[in-house]
Amino acid sequence: MKPTLLFFISLFCSAQILLAQKKNETSNDTIPKIEKYGIRVGVDLAKPLRTLVENGYSGFEIMGDFRVTKKFYAALELGNEEKDWIEPYVTSKTSGSYAKIGFDYNAYENWLGMENAITLGLRYGFSTFKQELLSYRIYTDNPAFPSQLITEPQEFSGLTAHWAEVIIGVKTEIFNNLYLSINAQIKRKITEDQPENFANLYIPGFNRTYDYSKFGVGYGYSISYLIPIFKRTEISKIETENP
Repeated sequence: MKPTLLFFISLFCSAQILLAQKKNETSNDTIPKIEKYGIRVGVDLAKPLRTLVENGYSGFEIMGDFRVTKKFYAALELGNEEKDWIEPYVTSKTSGSYAKIGFDYNAYENWLGMENAITLGLRYGFSTFKQELLSYRIYTDNPAFPSQLITEPQEFSGLTAHWAEVIIGVKTEIFNNLYLSINAQIKRKITEDQPENFANLYIPGFNRTYDYSKFGVGYGYSISYLIPIFKRTEISKIETENP
């Protein structure tokens, strides 16, 4: 009887020791990770820089995003641009505002304590603008009759354009909640209002247009600040070596 009792007592004690070790390993193999959720607001630095160094251009853009899930962010950009277009046969000026709305997907898996991002996004863009045709030259290939320069300004207002945009970007947290980012954009026009007997050489938000092509490109550098609204704690597993 006594050996049997001692056997069960020993078995029970061994089970308790194993259970305690298991709990200890579980607590050592996991670590809480705090995820921030909130509104991030910022400005595009590229447009003010172009305004300073590029003659005939002025513009600004503000932007914001909101973290919806761990990987997805709702995004919005609002801006205004003015651009002078000077070519040998035409001089014009474009001015207007635009909005872009869509989402970003963060493809980067952050280490513990990091809040960086490599994003792939999609935008719908909409612009309202006007074109001012300041002067144009009537083309002729007859040397006996030189081309005539017409300097009667014409204004075409109430124009609109719509496009879709793919954006690839990188965001880096340089200080707590403060981010620097860079992005590249590939755009595809959906519809646009064309002035009579004239073409949209530049569309605010879409940038330069190209003959016989609906595609355009863009870029941006921005600084933004995250306003945390709430936080979520996730348990992340880490690898440990057992002796």
